[in-house]
Amino acid sequence: MIPFLHLFFFLLALPVVLACLYLGLMTLLSARVPVPPRSSRTLRFDILVPAHNETAVIERTVRSLRRVDWPADQFRVVVIADNCDDDTAALAHAAGAHVLVRRDLERRGKGYALAHGIAHSAATGRADAVAVVDADTEVSPNLLEAYASRIEQGAEAIQANYGVLNPDDSWRTRMLTIAYGAFHAVRSRARERLRVSCGLRGNGMCLTHALLARHPFAVFSMTEDLEYGIQLGEAGIRVFYADEAAADAELVSSEQASRSQRQRWEGGRFTVVRKYAGHLLKLGLTRPDRVTFELGCDLLLLPLGYVGLQIGVLLVLSGIAAWFLPAMDGWFLLSLALLLVLILHVLRGWQLTPLGPRALLDLARVPFFVMWKLIVLVRNKSNTAWVKTMRDKPMKDRP
Repeated sequence: MIPFLHLFFFLLALPVVLACLYLGLMTLLSARVPVPPRSSRTLRFDILVPAHNETAVIERTVRSLRRVDWPADQFRVVVIADNCDDDTAALAHAAGAHVLVRRDLERRGKGYALAHGIAHSAATGRADAVAVVDADTEVSPNLLEAYASRIEQGAEAIQANYGVLNPDDSWRTRMLTIAYGAFHAVRSRARERLRVSCGLRGNGMCLTHALLARHPFAVFSMTEDLEYGIQLGEAGIRVFYADEAAADAELVSSEQASRSQRQRWEGGRFTVVRKYAGHLLKLGLTRPDRVTFELGCDLLLLPLGYVGLQIGVLLVLSGIAAWFLPAMDGWFLLSLALLLVLILHVLRGWQLTPLGPRALLDLARVPFFVMWKLIVLVRNKSNTAWVKTMRDKPMKDRP
């Protein structure tokens, strides 16, 4: 019986052990990354803002982008008003953006809007690179400087830190802010130190036109950013991480709007996992190539809540086994060690956010949040349309 139990716990623990080894490494390597020398400030940018019925937030976003610290004649804000039936285009134009109105009821989604904006930017020949910012986002003034300094060092794809604009709106936004801190800041810093790809997040990313000419953007799924970053990795191109610059998006705090977002995000990610993870690992081992191998490892890593759920199951079962059979003590101690690694990773993510100690109390809701996410995921209808997020009361501009 004891050999059978050892085998059972080995199989149960192996996935979460591998996950925690990865998370532990990311935590250890999450010190601030060096900032490149200042650029010559000669590069030209188009900042693309794909927008679908974003009347509530588009003016704030355009104003934030126009305040970027970059020569005014060397960048422009381009809003792609995609299949809008509200005042998004008019408000964006009034705020100072160049507006592209796109109407195509058959080909709908952020990927199509981005492809339209990229094609327009390439055709006009005004820009060396395009940046992509979501319509509910404010950016740090040094955004284009962070991109330019890395492009002049040889980068062709860059991702800025993707943060949260309204972290204290509710327990839900505080919890997700910590998750963003772990996923976007901790892991991206570590991946940059390892000289692998930090991946594209869709918001706050930058692509040079030279890169887009060689590898056209033609991804139209619900996770177009994730897929395009993977395609670049397959081609041997890594995404650099700009830790000192930020694109902070507004999170919804209501349960109903969060449910819609979660269905799209996690349903889309699991689809990408099935499509790419095995192929990336195979490429990484056969080339060999650490960029593709790490991308495959990152895809296979479940969201932190699910990792915590796995550890909880292992902890309970190994604790019961150790109570009756002292020979099982090792598995219980291993479960405690895995839990400690996860806690340290989450705490490091919290440390890299603007949240105070109050947010740590919200972590007590994690088990209920994970169960809610599982229910939402099971109910996912595989929606492929660009669904407008139901926003809370609009936030005022930052001072």
